[in-house]
Amino acid sequence: MNNVENRPLAAVPGASCGIGFELAKELARRGYDLVIAAEDAGIPDAARDIEQDGAIVTPVQVDLANYDGVEKFYAELKAAARPVEVIGINAGVGVGGDFARETDLGKELHLINWNVTSSVHLAKRVFSDMVDRHECRVLFHFIDCGRGARAAGSRLRGVEAFLFSFSEALRNELKDTGVTVTALMPGLTETNFFHRAEMDDTKVGRSEKDDPGEVARQGMKHCWTDAIACWRDRSKTSFSWPPEGSRPGPPQKCIASRRRSFQRTARSEARQNSSILTTF
Repeated sequence: MNNVENRPLAAVPGASCGIGFELAKELARRGYDLVIAAEDAGIPDAARDIEQDGAIVTPVQVDLANYDGVEKFYAELKAAARPVEVIGINAGVGVGGDFARETDLGKELHLINWNVTSSVHLAKRVFSDMVDRHECRVLFHFIDCGRGARAAGSRLRGVEAFLFSFSEALRNELKDTGVTVTALMPGLTETNFFHRAEMDDTKVGRSEKDDPGEVARQGMKHCWTDAIACWRDRSKTSFSWPPEGSRPGPPQKCIASRRRSFQRTARSEARQNSSILTTF
C-alpha cells in the first residue's frame, strides 16, 4: 500500500470477464492500479484476480447502460484522487436475431445505451480531465463480427461503425493535446458476448474464436505504439494502422480530416452561391 500516490491509475469498465478483464490484467502487469466496473456480481472476484498481478483494484458494481451508472463510475474515478492515465472504453453487449421480425425493442435500446450512449457519456467525462494533463491513452474496444454480421444483427454493425468513426474523429480532434485514441477491433473472441446475445446456436457463435488474453495484449501493444486502429485477420496476424515501424504522426488519411476539408470547401461554396443550402 506504500507509494500508492506514485502509481499510475487506469480504468476499465466491463472488466468482470472477457476482453475487459484481460485488459485490466495487462494494465496491472504494466504497473497500474485500477478502477474497474461491471453490472454483475462477479466484479469483486475479478478485482481479487487482477490484484494477484500486484495492482490495487477498486471494483464498482454498476449498470453502465444508464446515466446514473456512468456518473457513479466517474465519481469513483474522481474519488481515487489520482488522474486516470489509461482508460479502456468497451462495447460489450450484443443482441442476436433479425431486427424487424425477431428481437425485443427493450433489448435493442439497452444495447444502444450500453454500447453507444454510455461510451460517449464516459468519454465526455474523462476526456476533459485528460486534455488538461496532455498525456493520456484511450482504447475503444469492440468486437468486429465481420462475416457474422447477419447473425450479430444490424444494430451491432451500427455500433461498430459508430465507435470506429467516433474514436477516429476524437483522435483527429485531439491530435495536438497529447491524448492518444486507439480503436481495438478484434475478430470473433472467446467471451460471454455471444452467449449473452443468445447466439450460441448460430454459425458465428459456433465459430473458432481468438483468446481474449492475446487480444488484450495486442490492444495494449498497439495503444502504446500510438496506432490509430488495430484489428485481427485470422488467416494472417494482427494488424495496426499505421503499420508497425512507421511514424504514426497525425492521421493524415483519417476520414475526419477529409470530412473537415470537405466541410470547409462546401461552406465556402455555399457562401459564394446563395442558392446552395448546406447542412452539417
